Amino acid sequence: GYIGVVNRSQKDIDGKKDIKAALLAERKFFLSHPAYRHMADRMGTPYLQKVLNQQLTNHIRDTLPAFRSKLQSQLLSIEHEVEMYKNFRPEDPTRKTKALLQMVQQFSVDFEKRIEGSGDQVDTLELSGGAKINRIFHERFPFELVKMEFNEKELRREISYAIKNIHGIRQVLLCLFTPDMAFEAIVKKQIVKLKGPCLKSVDLVMQELINTVKKCTKKLATYPRLCEETERIVASYIREREEKTKDQVLLLIDIQVSYINTNHEDFIGFANAQQRSSQVNKSAVGNQVIRKGWLTINNIGIMKGGSKEYWFVLTAESLSWYKDDEEKEKKYMLPLDNLKVRDVEKSFMSSKHIFALFNTEQR
Repeated sequence: GYIGVVNRSQKDIDGKKDIKAALLAERKFFLSHPAYRHMADRMGTPYLQKVLNQQLTNHIRDTLPAFRSKLQSQLLSIEHEVEMYKNFRPEDPTRKTKALLQMVQQFSVDFEKRIEGSGDQVDTLELSGGAKINRIFHERFPFELVKMEFNEKELRREISYAIKNIHGIRQVLLCLFTPDMAFEAIVKKQIVKLKGPCLKSVDLVMQELINTVKKCTKKLATYPRLCEETERIVASYIREREEKTKDQVLLLIDIQVSYINTNHEDFIGFANAQQRSSQVNKSAVGNQVIRKGWLTINNIGIMKGGSKEYWFVLTAESLSWYKDDEEKEKKYMLPLDNLKVRDVEKSFMSSKHIFALFNTEQR
């Protein structure tokens, strides 16, 4: 809420009116004024001072435990840091060398933990260097491969031109398979396209390594020259490795281009392609349904006569019949191997066509 106060006017200040007299005048004003008379005990500078003092006390009481805990944590951290430098003797002439070696070693440990992912403190806000490199290998690199432009129409045109150029002046009578030279020319051209995504992945990994180095050198910020020199030396070494890595990647691609292994089990080739094609065609023909419909089987059982209607399905390999046209309950399946059809003479009163199935091997 609001607390009313009466401050000294400029006239009071010029008249040298002191604070005590001003407080008495303020008190008299609130007690005599009809609008404030009923709340005079909650008006005035003394009451405002009391309220503010109470709010300050409450705030200190609420925040003191957390503040005390924070101070204790900082104290323990400082004590731990002091313990690390406990053995540093100012009179020791080798202390600078020891300090330098210790900080460089700590930089090496931090860098390894960020790459290997074995750090004691796991970052939950962002990916570390090793995790980002993993994403480059398993997400970004495949994406770059998929992103490569592939025009099937253009590829077919190149294959056609390659075959014709291989034959030269000779007439191409029948191309049952692609000539080896034409095949290799097309395949090698596709393999060479891998250089772009591979080299880009190397660039991304190297950049991530340098970013990791910069994060690790932040602990050396107390010594700016050491921090700058460490970052420069390590980044320079990474750049040298980058060139050698790219050379190895290009060498590997050149090795793949130099020899196309058509004897590999994953390579289909003409013979395997023909075999697979025949298997697919045979399987497709075997499963192909020729006719469906209702038929009646006569003379069911040996001792009892009669007939019953079933739903028949004829394929290129078998004749099956089911209880009904839902084809859920199969009654029997008869292979068509060595099976023949013979017409049966129908009775005088019957209008249905009757036929019999028999096996040529008398089975």
